[in-house]
Amino acid sequence: MVKSNKLFSDKKLVIYTDGGSRGNPGPSAIGVVVGDKEYSEYLGERTNNQAEYMAVVFALKKVKHLIGKAKAREAEIEVRMDSELIVKQLNGEYKIKEPELQPLFLEAWNLQLDFKKVEFKYIPREENKRADWLVNQALNSLG
Repeated sequence: MVKSNKLFSDKKLVIYTDGGSRGNPGPSAIGVVVGDKEYSEYLGERTNNQAEYMAVVFALKKVKHLIGKAKAREAEIEVRMDSELIVKQLNGEYKIKEPELQPLFLEAWNLQLDFKKVEFKYIPREENKRADWLVNQALNSLG
């Protein structure tokens, strides 16, 4: 791993993701923090869980774009999020019963194959404040 890349520390890139909706389903958005870069995006009408998955998909695509395909194959990624359900589904501990989540799970699963290693880690909401703030900024900008 190239140490001069600001995104990486100790050969592992830590990403914070969050997805949220106001109403379930309702207006939804994602927030993603990759190193010192921040992203948010309005999604339209989605469930909270759909938004959480879409944040993971966005984050993995963004990292691959930022570092390139070759470096991605050598990269170890840790995705931190405050959705225990999504973490347990992505780690294979829970089945995905909701039909609308299955394609998003598959997309996230397939994207992680582009990297050397991807870990999904549950963190308490208070440790995910920046990504949560980005979600709310995107939702607040609508009105």
